[in-house]
Amino acid sequence: MSTAEEITAATKAMMPDVLARHATLVGIRSIAFPGFPEQPVHDMAQAVIDMLKDAGADNARLQEIPGGYPAVVAEIPGPEGSPTVLLYAHYDVQPAAEDQGWTSDPWTATTKDDGRIYGRGAADDKSGLAMHYATIAQLAKNPPCSIQVLVEGEEETISHLEEFVEHNPDRFRFDVAVIADVGPQAVNRPALTTAMRGDVSCTITVSTLSAPVHSGLFGGAAPDAMTAMIRILDTLHDGNGDTVIPGVDSGTWPGADMDEAIYRQGSAILDGVDYLGTGTISDRVWARPSVTVIGMDVPNTVEGGNVLIPSVKARLSLRIAPGADPEGQLAALMSYLETQTPWNCKVEVERVKAGSNFQADTSAPAIGDAEAALAEIYGKDVEQIGSGGSIPLVASLLKASPKASVVLWGVQDTEHARIHASDESVDPAELERMIAAQVLLLTRLGEKTGEKNTGEKN
Repeated sequence: MSTAEEITAATKAMMPDVLARHATLVGIRSIAFPGFPEQPVHDMAQAVIDMLKDAGADNARLQEIPGGYPAVVAEIPGPEGSPTVLLYAHYDVQPAAEDQGWTSDPWTATTKDDGRIYGRGAADDKSGLAMHYATIAQLAKNPPCSIQVLVEGEEETISHLEEFVEHNPDRFRFDVAVIADVGPQAVNRPALTTAMRGDVSCTITVSTLSAPVHSGLFGGAAPDAMTAMIRILDTLHDGNGDTVIPGVDSGTWPGADMDEAIYRQGSAILDGVDYLGTGTISDRVWARPSVTVIGMDVPNTVEGGNVLIPSVKARLSLRIAPGADPEGQLAALMSYLETQTPWNCKVEVERVKAGSNFQADTSAPAIGDAEAALAEIYGKDVEQIGSGGSIPLVASLLKASPKASVVLWGVQDTEHARIHASDESVDPAELERMIAAQVLLLTRLGEKTGEKNTGEKN
């Protein structure tokens, strides 16, 4: 039986190895988006297998996912009657375009003067892979509980793993899922994420003309599609910037407050620019809907000529409140857009996806165990926070194991991690603390062998 002090010391001793492996992973351009090279993604999957085997998960292997990139899975059996813990992370990353403004090579793990490690995926989510590697390396020889590993290969794009899990529920039976793909508000400020917004999206195409025509000869009477699109998109927010779509649910945040200084730093808002919306920041980013135009097909400023644009297409992402029905929220968004027809323009709306949200049962024993592990390692009180982001797979996993608990944590701090953006980074000291907390959690769960930590085993 390991104590927190013993686990902390063991974790510290292995950090040079952990950081070297983390740097190797950052160097692999595992972008699973369509149009990017496929081989680096497959190389990354193999690197994860090799790493897990080195840690002691001898049966680590590929799991083919129909229609998508493979996942990596492994199992380590624990003592009879012990709970089963699923460790989840993903090995794919966002693109890292040069025009994002990187100050170092995104594909080289670079430690800067602030002590943080920079690189694409350094936080999201190769830090989660490093957490799981170090956890298994410490526990594999004498596992306190049964461990399942699930590493996804396309979390950052349209995932096919959700459908696979729902079609193969017998392969995903567990008592506790530990999802290492979020983080606290700030470094050395321990937190559990207990709710996540969902993400639904669609495209809208607005057409006004059968062909582009001269803006001088015909402008002033003939409507252009871009102006019509702007009018439609402007109706999605009120004058305060709150998202106002009929039928789209809203809520309030019951947990810890979002720290405004941290939010301003992490969000990169320019000096003098106002926030959107009303109410607390916690409500706005963790409990209320927010709609964003994430892409638009229009002529660029170099190629744009003096013509009226006949047709414009935009993609909208709507983050939905925890507890809201994704399909119902997407239907509300699409129905509203279909009614917006300035100058009787033609509007076509098409579904893209409906990603589920998440609300934890904070009364579950495993949540208390996770909070206790964090408090013991950090020596501080633990916050319950939300996330404006989404991990739709969580809902699929809970369909397979509906009585399970979900622990959402990690090292992607809101203040400085800059996931999906330029100069993404992770704090290695925070990584060390979270590894220790995760090892301690699994150790404590194992001590409950014979108990049903989250209800009867599924």
